[in-house]
Amino acid sequence: MGEHDANRRFAAEVTVEPDAIARARAHAMELGADPISAPVGAQCAVIAAASKALNIVEIGTGAGVSGLWLLHGSPRATLTTIDVEPEHLGAARQAFASAGVAPARARFISGRGSDVLPRMNEASYDIVLIDADPEGVIEYVEHGLRLVRAGGTVLVPRVLAGGAVADPVRRDPITSAYRSLIQETQSSPAVVGALSITGEGLLQLTTVAAS
Repeated sequence: MGEHDANRRFAAEVTVEPDAIARARAHAMELGADPISAPVGAQCAVIAAASKALNIVEIGTGAGVSGLWLLHGSPRATLTTIDVEPEHLGAARQAFASAGVAPARARFISGRGSDVLPRMNEASYDIVLIDADPEGVIEYVEHGLRLVRAGGTVLVPRVLAGGAVADPVRRDPITSAYRSLIQETQSSPAVVGALSITGEGLLQLTTVAAS
């Protein structure tokens, strides 16, 4: 086992997932929802806590796992979760209720992010998490950067595409989209970007206020 693999395994083993999120994860796996990993969820929770997020949007519910991690980090936040699968939204609603999340703190929208995001208010959110339709990730990030306030953060899990992004031979559309997204945002003066290799990877983009 290589050093990076050992580090990832250790991070996964030491991350303590709250019981409500663990239950949501088990249900998500039964549905085939493929939620974000616990180490990535914990990182999202830290970002939500550090930014004192009050308004959060996520595209792709993961049957409630990612939303619960974000609300775990910022217990006063209101979350809008968007998913094309009604069954995943239903599972998320059940998971939030089981975790004691007040109904007023969660809004569930059925639809594709590409249809819903253009109708949402600009500069109105603290965090936008994008975990859906990898082939449209660049478009979603553009919407996300429009929706977050100055100093707000866009989070993109799975951005390493299972190791494909680091392989220069891989040039399929999804891998190329993730690779372009990482490279372009790292050099953009409009954001401060960081790439975490924990779990399945997490791209973090915080917008810079205009001077």
